Amino acid sequence: MAQSDFLYPENPRRRQEVNRLHQQLLDCLSDSFHATNKLIGVLNMHLGCTLTSIEMKRDGTIKENCDIIIQAIMNIQKELQKVDEALKDKLEPTLYIKLQDIKERETEKIAIVQKVISVILGEATSAASAVAVKLVGSNVTTGIINKLVTVLAQIGASLLGSIGVAVLGLGIDMIFRAILGAVEKTQLQAAIKSYEKHLVEFKSASEKYHHAITEVTDMVKHQMK
Repeated sequence: MAQSDFLYPENPRRRQEVNRLHQQLLDCLSDSFHATNKLIGVLNMHLGCTLTSIEMKRDGTIKENCDIIIQAIMNIQKELQKVDEALKDKLEPTLYIKLQDIKERETEKIAIVQKVISVILGEATSAASAVAVKLVGSNVTTGIINKLVTVLAQIGASLLGSIGVAVLGLGIDMIFRAILGAVEKTQLQAAIKSYEKHLVEFKSASEKYHHAITEVTDMVKHQMK
């Protein structure tokens, strides 16, 4: 037992709690990196983008890694914006409105995009049309991506953002000391509650993001059969 534990008997439990929270955060970060790279691969292959895949910075902080994902998503959004503007320019106004209508069936949307995708990309494939529909013509997917960016920015701006990623693999005491170096011991309990709040939001946003990307890749596979 650490000497401080005699003065703060709740410290051992808090050490365990901090370790659990940080491991979950690392898992969510890893999942977000993986899902983003899957999306980048799909866009490069089917929409002719030239996006670069990303890697977790193991010697960086949580904030630095959050910023890597945020920047990658911003680059993705720029490419999708180009496709959206091209669709708006090439499609008749009534068809473009249908493309944005959440009540319209995806098969109908794909057929609409198929009319002009060859003009935009130089070739027409049902897979490219499906990607455009799922990522450009879906406010749901757009909302999920924006939510993840918001949560990542909040985590990066919080106290959690200053903790190094490498610390997460060094054991409970190292993690605990890293946090104690950033906050007073009397603030530790409040800090843990703050981490729990951020983690709940991050886990939810990360899972929805991963699910949305999986839907895109599954649709592409279906169209390529």
